[in-house]
Amino acid sequence: MGPVVIAIAVLVTLIIAVPVTAVVAISYRKKVVETKIGNADEKARQIVDDALKVAETKKREALLEVKEESLKTKNELERETKERRAELQRYEKRVLSKEEAVDKKADAIERRETGLAAKEEEIKKRSNEVEKLTEQRVQELERISGLTSEQAKEYLLKTVEDEVKHDTAKLYKELESRAKEEAGKKAKEYVVNAIQKCAADHVAETTISVVQLPNDEMKGRIIGREGRNIRTLETMTGVDLIIDDTPEAVILSGFDPIRREVARIALEKLIVDGRIHPARIEEMVEKAQKEVENMIREEGEAATLEVGVHGIHPELVRLLGRMKFRTSYGQNALKHSIEVAQLSGLLAGEIGVDVRMAKRAGLLHDIGKSIDHEVEGSHIQIGADLCKKYKESPLVINAVEAHHGDVEPESLIACIVQAADTISAARPGARRETLETYTNRLKQLEDITNSFKGVDKSFAIQAGREIRIMVVPEQVSDADMVLLARDVAKQIEAELEYPGQIKVSVIRESRAVDYAK
Repeated sequence: MGPVVIAIAVLVTLIIAVPVTAVVAISYRKKVVETKIGNADEKARQIVDDALKVAETKKREALLEVKEESLKTKNELERETKERRAELQRYEKRVLSKEEAVDKKADAIERRETGLAAKEEEIKKRSNEVEKLTEQRVQELERISGLTSEQAKEYLLKTVEDEVKHDTAKLYKELESRAKEEAGKKAKEYVVNAIQKCAADHVAETTISVVQLPNDEMKGRIIGREGRNIRTLETMTGVDLIIDDTPEAVILSGFDPIRREVARIALEKLIVDGRIHPARIEEMVEKAQKEVENMIREEGEAATLEVGVHGIHPELVRLLGRMKFRTSYGQNALKHSIEVAQLSGLLAGEIGVDVRMAKRAGLLHDIGKSIDHEVEGSHIQIGADLCKKYKESPLVINAVEAHHGDVEPESLIACIVQAADTISAARPGARRETLETYTNRLKQLEDITNSFKGVDKSFAIQAGREIRIMVVPEQVSDADMVLLARDVAKQIEAELEYPGQIKVSVIRESRAVDYAK
């Protein structure tokens, strides 16, 4: 055999072997796949069976847990139900017991109301009986006394009023005497010590000044040709010159002391100079005015030095100096202010208050009088305004406002200045007043006292410093005397202006007169 045959045989073999091999391979693979599928199905069935078994087990466990939970819940519910039932039973017992108690109380209240109704009826009956007895008693009392109930009530009220008035007067008298005993000694001691330590002179100013002349020929020169010199002097100074038969003297008359002082100084300078004519008169009057201004300032400074008060505004010092030419009831205002300042300092030292402030307030208390002829208003208001303007302390301002009682004092210093002002003004010889003013004051004093009920007669004695009142003994009792004296004093304070103080004495006496025949 040749190679071709071999090759063909191989090729044929290959051609036959390849399909067979493929078929065998396919069948083998199919078997393998079927085998795997069978295995997978078995595994799947086994897995499903296992899962069913597990699910059944889980289901049983879950059912058991649910049963256990339901049993537990049931047991808890039963326990809570039992507790609630027990609590409800306790509440029910308590409510029942309370209902029983309420029923018992209601029964008791009903019994009490029944008793109260009976008592109320009984009380009504008794009140009616009491009213009847009261009416019978009142009628019997009216029959016995001869007075109606209104008359008896009025009599009782009058009796009670008299007793209360008597007790009030008695108490007032006791309190007043006790206060006077306690305060009188100290006050007298302080005032007496202050007065003894303070000595001040007072010169009663007038409305005229006298200028001495070297000879009577000087009168003609003062008058001048056709009176031109005297007219010029009067016009420049505002003062009247009285040239009469008085030997070697000329009288200057004017209500303003400062103008009068300017005229006096100018006239004295003219007399010394000897040249008297209108031009010279004008020159001398101007010099005199400047000299008086300097004198006023020096007097104010001297007053502050004398009292020992420093730091006062220069304008207030000048106004103090003007008070040298101001009088009140004949008392020199500057001397009075100095005396009040010294007395205030002494009283403050006795009491233990600031002495310097007391002196300051005392010195400035009447500062308004320096310009009260030029400015409208009382010297108190003017003085307070001046002190406010020049920045004085509130203590000083209050003392100025309160020294006549127009304003309530706010400090002890204001009270001290009040007392010192009264001492200085009321002491004998400090002041004088005209006869007409004096007699009018005494008449008003007696008219005030005679206006009171029960006053028989009244007499103003001791230059108006005491009013003595005689009362009708049948109309004014001993207790009424105390109240009458107080009421009279209050009305005098309200209606009269007077220096110092006025003593009110009420006298009640009963007399029995008979004649031996």
